[in-house]
This record gives sequence, C-alpha cells and structure tokens, in this order.
Amino acid sequence: MSIACVSSLRRLPLHHQRLSSASFRAPAHLYTSRTPNLERLPRQQLRSLRTMNTHQLSQYFADSPPAVVRLEIGKHFEPLTDRQKRYAHFISRASFAGNRIVLRQTSPEAESIYDFIIALHRAAAGDWKALAAKAGVEEDGLNGFLHYAAQFLGNAGNYKSFGDSKFIPRSPEPVFAALASTSAEAEKHYKATNGAIFSADKQSLLHLGFTDDGHLTTYYPDSPDITKEEIGAVAKWSSDKGLLPENNRLRKTKDGVFEILIASATTTIPAEGGDIGKETEFTVSGGLLDGKTIRLVYGDYAKEMEDITGYTKKAAENAENETQQKMHTAYAKSFEEGSLLAFKDSQRYWIRDQGPMVECNIGFIETYRDPAGIRGEWEGFAAVVNLERTRAFGELVRSAPELIPLLPWSKDFEKDKFLSPDFTSLEVLTFCGSGIPAGINIPNYDDIRQSEGFKNVSLGNVLGAKAPNEKIPFIAEADLEIYQKYRDAAFEVQVGLHELTGHGCGKLLQETEPGVYNFDHENPPVSPLTGKPVTTWYKPGQTWGSVFGGLAGAYEECRAELVAMHLSCEFSALKIFGFGDGSVDIDGEAGDVLYASYLSMARAGLLSVEFWDPHQKKWGQAHCQARFGIFKSFLEAEDDFCKLEYKNDDLSDLTIKLDRSKILTSGRKAVSDFLQKIHIYKSTADVKTGTEFFKGMTDVGLEFWGTKVRDVVLKNKQPRKVFVQANTHLDEATGKVTLKEYDPSPEGMIASWADREA
Repeated sequence: MSIACVSSLRRLPLHHQRLSSASFRAPAHLYTSRTPNLERLPRQQLRSLRTMNTHQLSQYFADSPPAVVRLEIGKHFEPLTDRQKRYAHFISRASFAGNRIVLRQTSPEAESIYDFIIALHRAAAGDWKALAAKAGVEEDGLNGFLHYAAQFLGNAGNYKSFGDSKFIPRSPEPVFAALASTSAEAEKHYKATNGAIFSADKQSLLHLGFTDDGHLTTYYPDSPDITKEEIGAVAKWSSDKGLLPENNRLRKTKDGVFEILIASATTTIPAEGGDIGKETEFTVSGGLLDGKTIRLVYGDYAKEMEDITGYTKKAAENAENETQQKMHTAYAKSFEEGSLLAFKDSQRYWIRDQGPMVECNIGFIETYRDPAGIRGEWEGFAAVVNLERTRAFGELVRSAPELIPLLPWSKDFEKDKFLSPDFTSLEVLTFCGSGIPAGINIPNYDDIRQSEGFKNVSLGNVLGAKAPNEKIPFIAEADLEIYQKYRDAAFEVQVGLHELTGHGCGKLLQETEPGVYNFDHENPPVSPLTGKPVTTWYKPGQTWGSVFGGLAGAYEECRAELVAMHLSCEFSALKIFGFGDGSVDIDGEAGDVLYASYLSMARAGLLSVEFWDPHQKKWGQAHCQARFGIFKSFLEAEDDFCKLEYKNDDLSDLTIKLDRSKILTSGRKAVSDFLQKIHIYKSTADVKTGTEFFKGMTDVGLEFWGTKVRDVVLKNKQPRKVFVQANTHLDEATGKVTLKEYDPSPEGMIASWADREA
C-alpha cells in the first residue's frame, strides 16, 4: 500500500485504523504454518510474492527478534588514564563520523532509512508505545519496526554484513508509513526511501554484486551500464599508474568518461599534487578503453572526511607517544587529501606502535563488499587492551617461528624472515563498519606485510558475547556437551592461529621491479604439487588482490582457516592457550578443544550454504565460501573421517558425524592437501589453476547442497548477533571523558545511535 493510501486511512477514527502485523501481515508462514492470505497483503509485497514463492521470500525477512547483545566495556575503560580516555574518545568519534560513508557504500536508500529511524527516536522521546498509539499501530507492528531498526543499525544498512543479502521488515508498509506520519522529519526521510525498504520484486537486486549480473552496488554510483570488463580495465590502468583503489568509487558518466571518485575532505587536487602527480584527466591508450577519458574527482564524502580529519588531529594531540602522534598525523593527511600513500605511512607507524593500552585502526580497509574486490569499506575501531588475555597471544607470537615450518611447503614458499607482530586481545569500545569481526590481521598491503610486518588483534568482548537462548542444530546429542563446553576456547585458538600464522605466513614470488626478483629466478623453486620448477610469479606492479581479483577474499580466508586447522593439531600450540602439557593426547582436555574446533568448522561449513544464492548460483560471503570448501574437504577425506547422518528424506534429522580418533590422520591430511594446493597457487600467482581448483572445492550445485541441505539450514537458522556499543562524552571544561552504556535491546540499540547524532 502506498503512502498516499495510508494517509487516507489515517483520517479514520483511531479505533478503525489500528495497524499491526495481524491486519497487514507478511506471509503468514513466517508466523504460523498457515498459507498466506494474499488478498490481505499490501500491493508492493504482493508484487514481490508473485515473482518469488513464499519459501524464497521468507529468507529475506528481518530476524524476529534479532539477537541484540551488548559489547561489555565499562570495566576495561574505567582504569584508563584521562589522557588515554580522551585518545580513545577522539578515535571513537572519528570512526563513527564515517558511519554515513558505510551507509552510502551499502545501498542508495540506506542513509534515508537511518535518518528515518533516528527521527522516529526523537519523536518517541523515549516512549515508543506512546508513539505507536499516536500512529494507531499495535504492539506487534511496533515490534516489527523495532526489530528491523536494530538489525539495520547492527549491519549499518539494509543488507546483511555477513552474506550481503537484503532484509525487509516483517511489519508491512502501512505500519512504517503510519509511524512516519507522527513526525514531519521522519516522514520526509521515509518518503526519501522511495519504497526501497520493502521492495523485493527483482530477486537479483536483493544481493550485492556487479550491476551487469543484475545485482546492487553503490561502489559504481550512477553507472547502470558499467560492465565488469570496464571496471577491470580501469583497475589495470590504475595499477599501471600506481593509483591505489581502496578509498575510491568509480562512476561512468553519460558521455562515457570514467570518474574515479576519491574520498577526501578537499574537493580539489592538493596543491602539491595527488598520489600520482598534479594531473587529474587522462586519455587511455590501448585496450578496451582506448581513447576514453579517466578523470580523478576529489571530495567524495567530503563532509564526513572533514569531520574525520578533525577528530583524527585531536587524537594526535592526545597520543601517548611520538609514534602514535605520527600515525594520526598521517591519517589526517590521508583523509584530508585523499592520499593512500599517506595512509600506508599511517599503517607503518601503526605496526611500530607496539603494546598500546588503547588500540585503533581506521580507514578504507576491507574489500569484501566491492564486487571487484579492490575498493575498501569504511572501518574504524577503538579498543582497550586486555593485558591478561594478551599474554597468551604473546607466547603464540614467540612460538610462531617454530610453528610455521610445520606447514606443508618448503622455505622457498615462506617469508625469508618471520616479522614478529604485536598480537593483542582487545575489548572493543567502538567499531564502525557493516559488521564486527572476531579477529583482525592488517595492514592488507602485501609490500608492507612482507618487508615491514603486520599486527594481529583478537576482539575479546566480541568472542565472548552470547545471545540468549541460542540453539545449536546439526551437532549430535553425544557431542553437545563437549561442543558447548569448549567451542569458545576452540574459537579463540582458531582466531589466534588464523590471524597470526594464517594471514601472517607465506611468500609471494615476485619480480619486484624489472629484472629484480625476490627468489632465485635462474633456479626457480620446485613446486611440491608438480615436482617441477615453478613457471609463474607476480610481475612488477601486480599484487595478490589485482591478480586474483574478486576471488581473493574468499581464497585468502580459506587459506588462513586451513593454516589454523593444520596447526591446531599441534598440541604444543594448544598448550600456549592453556590446554594440555604439549604432549599428544587426543582424549584429554586439549583433545576436547581440538575436537570442538573441527566440529565447529564442519558446522560452520554446513551453515554456510545459507549464504549461497541458488538463483544466481553465487556466494555472497567470503568466509562462508571458504568454510564450505573446508567442510567439503572433510567429507572427501579418507577413511570416513566426516559424514552427514540422516534418516528422513527432508533431512530434518541431519547431524554431523566426525570421527575424533581420525583428526590427526585422515582429517589433518585432508586439510594439509587442500592447504598446500591453494598456498602454492597463491605464492606463484597461478591464478588459472588456483581459481579452477578453488571454485571446484566451493561449488555447491542445486541438487543436494543448494536445495535439500540449504532448505534445512534455513529452517534452523539462528539470528546473527548485532552489537549495542557504548558512547563516550568529553567535558571540555575538565577534560574528563565519561562512558554511557545501553540496554541490549532494539530500543537500546536505537538510542545509542541517536546519541551519536546529538
């Protein structure tokens, strides 16, 4: 039903116009087992149903209720000094100042939806029930809005941060329109969404991806006819020029000019020039874009970048040491001028800032959401170091030089020297982005990682956050006790090994500049896969990301996960985390942790099929693609190491059977073989073989995995956690910073974001 139709409804007496999910309901099977009454649906949702059956549509509805949990930070924040608190405050403000960037990177309507939610919060003035009564909306209709709003804010947009698929409210359009009518500001923002909150008439647009595949992306704004080939050609031109892509978007104008939109506070090229000089307009010679114009346009997200720059400079003023000060000065230059060379300098200083009490990183970091896999999403975090948990990670860092040689390749395919990183356990104060990970390993620039180092962080209060009444399907009853007791410990081991040794290991064989190699070019290393000298490597200017493109994210996550699975079989590694004495004991507590780790990976791989789209036959999430491939390797392992067990045709009794006694034999061999292949293909830039192999291992197919298994996974789907984060307030007169935490509820989530806009 359109807004105009709802306006006419509002002219009726209130007792005739109470709007709820009972009277204007999403498909009824989402609430009961009844068949939906199509005549009672609003027209826009009815159009959606006619293009998708109710089973297909159900997977796109918002969680009801969402799993809202609080990031506990108070006891870690309070012991900080006043200076440290101010430092954390300004980093937090700089991070959150980029929230609108994340929204615009998600969908065209996301920022208007955000403003609509915040405007309704102001109109409610803390009393949502009174607002609903004013709108003539019943409790279940209001709850549908609140559940949607919490999931929206937790994902920084109306597409899931984990899976990149759209979610739409369970309360129907008239409920939202009625709520909007209570505030002129809210109604303005609601109208600006132009119906996109509920639109589901084209299934391909319910997923992020390339426009010429029919998907949605805002990394290529106002460019409906831009092609993957053109995007790739601009990427090659940029690479040849030395223009890094992480902080830009790409627009194809109506007259065929390709505009690279650079995020910066300044709207003109800096006086001393940009990262590739003072020119801003170029004519391409040769290739697909021969004769075309490429133009650099500064000032994308200018207002946000100006605010971020200001807060970053304030952080520099409150830094504890010269390294931190130089880091934030480099950040400020990058955000003000759009320089990614300055950003790389900030990352160099960040690596050198060893053991800070307040840790941070901020910028255009991860490239998962750009369908081309090269442009970064805005991300910023401020966190407090947990000294006790960090000690275990310090021991892991010290042990890494002994663990890495245990991986299934020779030193020819490993870094010449392991650069011992800072590895800390953090309690998150602020994380701005579309989602919060459990661990981080950055920077992502290979030249810095290979020669200067990197840092690892484990996010403790993210790892430890628990949703109430969480169910655990697909784990056999006999395994539940061990799984529940040790899954958190297993996950911490997995995260530690994944981030430190997984992302931290491996050498890229490169011709670093014409005629200069980082390996013996005359006598190339012998591949363990072929028994012959390698014939491929990275050419000057090529990077891992530029060669493997959009597949790079999933491929690298798979490699890191496999490294962790391989090394978790080392009982000396389990001892570092406090389990066992280092001796092999598959039946002891260390064995319990190892078993829980392999069970967790198998279950994660099974659940991953939720994020494979059967309509487009493509993956929507890099980590899920990786974990599915690992699970397939378990199932294909020798000696019935892992099996799916079920008796019912609909797989309703499906469980994972994993033989604990074979983890150190069949299981580890399957992991080792898989890992060796994808590592060597990456190390040698063998993109053709590597791509074919990895796509084969992660192929789903419709007949079994993509239909029967996926159906039962969706029926047992648990809401993904969304996190309520604290806010800080600075008293300018005293220089004191206070912390405000919020209830773990949809109302608390909305209030936390509204306070950030105050």
